Amino acid sequence: MIDGESAPPGPTGGQPVWAGGPPPGPVPPYAPAPRRRWPLWAGLGLVLTVLLCSATVVLGVQVLDRLPAGADPSAAATGPAPSPRPGDPLATTQAWLRQRIGALLDQQAGALLRGDEAGWLAVADQDAAPLVADLKRRYAALRAMQVTTWRPTVTSLPMRLEEDGRVEWRVPVTVEHCFVVPQCRTGPADLSTRWADADGRPVLVAIEPTQATPAGPRPWEVSELVVQVGARTIVATTPDQRSRLPELLSESERAAAVADRFAVGGNPPDRYRIFYAGESEWNRWYGGGRPEWTAGYVVPVGGDHYEVVLNAKDLHSSVLDDLLRHELTHVASLPGEGHSDGSQWWLVEGLADYAAAAGRPVSRYSSLEDVRRLVAQGSWTGQLAETEPRASADAWEVSARYGIGYLAVRHLVDRFGEERTLAFYRAVVIDRRSVEDASAEVLGAPWAGLHDACVAYIRGVVG
Repeated sequence: MIDGESAPPGPTGGQPVWAGGPPPGPVPPYAPAPRRRWPLWAGLGLVLTVLLCSATVVLGVQVLDRLPAGADPSAAATGPAPSPRPGDPLATTQAWLRQRIGALLDQQAGALLRGDEAGWLAVADQDAAPLVADLKRRYAALRAMQVTTWRPTVTSLPMRLEEDGRVEWRVPVTVEHCFVVPQCRTGPADLSTRWADADGRPVLVAIEPTQATPAGPRPWEVSELVVQVGARTIVATTPDQRSRLPELLSESERAAAVADRFAVGGNPPDRYRIFYAGESEWNRWYGGGRPEWTAGYVVPVGGDHYEVVLNAKDLHSSVLDDLLRHELTHVASLPGEGHSDGSQWWLVEGLADYAAAAGRPVSRYSSLEDVRRLVAQGSWTGQLAETEPRASADAWEVSARYGIGYLAVRHLVDRFGEERTLAFYRAVVIDRRSVEDASAEVLGAPWAGLHDACVAYIRGVVG
């Protein structure tokens, strides 16, 4: 993690901007000086909506001309927005603020990318100690993550707020960003910020916490991070878990080499992003709230990127390699928006567990006894489409249901080979074809017969 410098106070002077209404005149330019029971099960915590997370406060700007009364305030135009004058409509003030705040924070984005902490902090109210401390932590985390792109956009006009005679403006933004790789496909981070008047210029006074459910905030938004970067992975955790980083990086790099083989949707990720969560972080990052048995999950964060979160609780070194192969295979093999069809859960998790097994014989698969127990109890219907466990399921049952997925995929690989099985997976999960169509076209056999053969194989292995 990169330590930051203290920020000097920002420039002062000028006329009040909009403390009680439209500002009376222009403002001088502002130049400012980031188990399975292994021992928990590796549950796939897919967030099925675009992740809406609060992010570091950097905005973009669309330049708007002065708008006549009654004009559409969202209409874009060319040229600078003039300073509002007494009696101007609200839309004129909003347009000016959108441009002014955007210009300030475009400078802040540049400061982040060139490693200028003072410039990064200069946008904030320097008397707001908690806000400044939060921005320092964000800056350090983003720099440690090796941010390479930080491209902000104001997503709508500022909204005027007034309480107890104090006027503030809520400004929503989206920040497209990349880590490590200069020309990656960017992913968005959405946030809401508030601004106020300080001696004739807008200053940041608050970053409102994201309330998105179930996504919640990303690790670099809310936690101090220590980071290591490898050839294929980025691994990060909090300072109290720092001692795990070398092992995490080493195992992640090995797992990435396996997961790259399963990039059935196209090219493998530019970097796999892995976050190792202690108890507090596990309950906070991405909203927390995962089932008790979850040892790890992946979250789609836009731009075809996923991020992996591992649960540090009881995650021993003896199972870390399997867990990483499982989760990184999800990252490599899932469509960018996630996969929400529970009837294909067996195929998604079965492929990940097939990769996690790393070529070991079926007899050494760790969940066979749990599968045997589930089948003997009659708790499984015998339908692959009805395999996904309930969030409240006992850990042994979760283990068994993952095992059913693994054994079904293993049977397909044994019968058709890995390449054709991956093509079948792609047709179903990426291209969203029905299993019947995909089976007939890719595997050359009716799905009903193949399904029954998979079930017979599973019962035969544990019978």
